Amino acid sequence: MNETSILQSENIPPTNREILNKEDKKALCEEVVALLAEQGAVLVAHYYTDAEIQILAEKVGGYVSDSLDMARFGFYSEAETLVVAGVRFMGETAKILNPDKRIIMPTLKADCSLDLGCPPERFKSFCENNKDRTVVVYANTSAAVKANADWMVTSGSAVEVVTHLASRGEKILWAPDKYLGDYVREQSGADMLLWNGACVVHEEFKSNELEEMRIAKPNAVVLAHPESPRGVVTQADFVGSTSALIEFVGSTSAEELIVATDKGIFHKMSLVAPQKKLYLAPTAGESATCRSCGECPWMAMNSLTALRNSLLNSDSEIFVEEDIATKARLPIKRLLEFTASRGQVMYGNNDA
Repeated sequence: MNETSILQSENIPPTNREILNKEDKKALCEEVVALLAEQGAVLVAHYYTDAEIQILAEKVGGYVSDSLDMARFGFYSEAETLVVAGVRFMGETAKILNPDKRIIMPTLKADCSLDLGCPPERFKSFCENNKDRTVVVYANTSAAVKANADWMVTSGSAVEVVTHLASRGEKILWAPDKYLGDYVREQSGADMLLWNGACVVHEEFKSNELEEMRIAKPNAVVLAHPESPRGVVTQADFVGSTSALIEFVGSTSAEELIVATDKGIFHKMSLVAPQKKLYLAPTAGESATCRSCGECPWMAMNSLTALRNSLLNSDSEIFVEEDIATKARLPIKRLLEFTASRGQVMYGNNDA
């Protein structure tokens, strides 16, 4: 096991989701709604959070999307406080783009294996040893890592941005997801040096078992997030970001779909295509080491109780050092300007 894998496995929490009866759930939701109104706060949630969190966010005039879009929504919102239901780097991105707003999260313990697997100091040394390369980092990184980057990208924009940079003769240093980096390199033809990181959810999808599932379900089409291993991505009928996968489910004529991404996305997919059958791509097999089994254990920390407590207490606010935030804002703004120049201005166009 390499150093990155060790770091990831030691930090993976158990996937114990909160179980509430109907009455307790209703009471918590009512309390959260009242607290949001009292504090002039808006709730934004990621597609991978529990369905009840997503439903609540939209019910109170908030937003459900990917990490960058969540932060961008916050920028246009008049709310002085953003409650970010997701993982820590998402709260940091929201703070970077909204420095004058209060950013809180249901829990500050919600990390990300890609973030954990790319320590800022090690990454800084990696960059210093490869100064001839343009540094492109995925959104799933800490503010400190972004502060060392030239560009930040999302899974929906990575291929286009890297293709653009390669057309100018630039060589790329990519971090942190090696599978997404491999996909981007194949699609763009760019010269890319990849950091050795992976998402604990997507890395568990098994190519051999997926092939068996395809044989067992011959009418099903396969959808894959590009954070998945190459053996899974090459079997997919459609590869795309979270927003793109949801859009595909709504537009395809296929009635059965095998999905290789976090199963939290099934909530939105079921809304856009309630009559279709969705199957989670297999995470089990001879090589399985699964502790996530198709769902992010850190996203599971965004419970209704944690959400309520974050609005009652003052210990879950996100802060980013001003120097780091200033440096990290530059690669993020480069992406926003790049996508805006291609007509992608508001929400739902790029995601992680």
